[in-house]
Amino acid sequence: MLDMASTLDTDTQTDDLLLDAYSRAVTNVVDRVGPSVVRVESIVPGTKKFGVGSGVIIASDGLVLTNSHVVSGAQRVRLTFADGAVAEALMLGDDLDTDLALIRTELPSGARAAKLGDSKLLKRGQVVIAIGNPLGFESTVTTGIVSSLGRSLRSRNGRLIEDVIQTDAALNPGSSGGPLVATTGEVVGINTAMIYGAQGICFAVASNTALVVIGEIIRYGRVRRAYLGIVAQTVVLPARFAREFGEASLAVRIGGLEANGPAAQAGLREGDILLSFGSITIAGIDDLFRSLGSDRIGCETPISFLRDDKLHQTSVWAMERLPRD
Repeated sequence: MLDMASTLDTDTQTDDLLLDAYSRAVTNVVDRVGPSVVRVESIVPGTKKFGVGSGVIIASDGLVLTNSHVVSGAQRVRLTFADGAVAEALMLGDDLDTDLALIRTELPSGARAAKLGDSKLLKRGQVVIAIGNPLGFESTVTTGIVSSLGRSLRSRNGRLIEDVIQTDAALNPGSSGGPLVATTGEVVGINTAMIYGAQGICFAVASNTALVVIGEIIRYGRVRRAYLGIVAQTVVLPARFAREFGEASLAVRIGGLEANGPAAQAGLREGDILLSFGSITIAGIDDLFRSLGSDRIGCETPISFLRDDKLHQTSVWAMERLPRD
């Protein structure tokens, strides 16, 4: 005869073991990465505005990664470490397009650097831990799972941040810029946004994106991107052309050109409709922005476009988009 009491006791013990394993995983991560999380405060010159957020030490020479919206335009950046030590930080560069910024400081004795992992190894349902410094409460921890991968999130300047991680780990005010950490102890994302009014929908910029941004800022002081010198908008393609271009129903119409810009030099005109850029079908303005990476700077790229309902092809030499003053 089946002993129901024994079965229930076994199930309870199994649940307790699972909970203990989960707790140990989380506490181990907090012990390892918590000392790498800092409070970030910035002061914007000429105003009373200041930013407060979090950051994470990523190198033993004092490199700290945070959000652009926390420190952009700041005259001074002050960091508070897990042990209470305070230090000034130097802005190395920030990137509005990914909401990431890199700063450098003198690390106090005992400060640790966290390791950036490979975000491509993440899976939906995987446990992740968000660590931040909201409102000055150091090493505040929330846990959750990876809800979705490969999301896009609109940045403050209108561009899409690609390869964003969606998680249900709660992101509190002041936790922006803190790390999203896998149970291996590796940082897999930088927390950047939450959706107000939604239940537990939070986002982090993937660590692989952060690695690209870090490399560009260290080398150039900014993230380089190409541009064509056009004002453009997304338009609907006539059906006959949509079928020809892989069922794409959208394209980009040129509404204006910069004098002597790359597009003007290539012979493009106002009213032309861009269909492809290199090997990429341009089904909207976001596709065009996505195509204009640093690898396109100074390179000849074939493009196809419509003019007077006729298909044309030419090449354009994209230039580097310089930062605005």
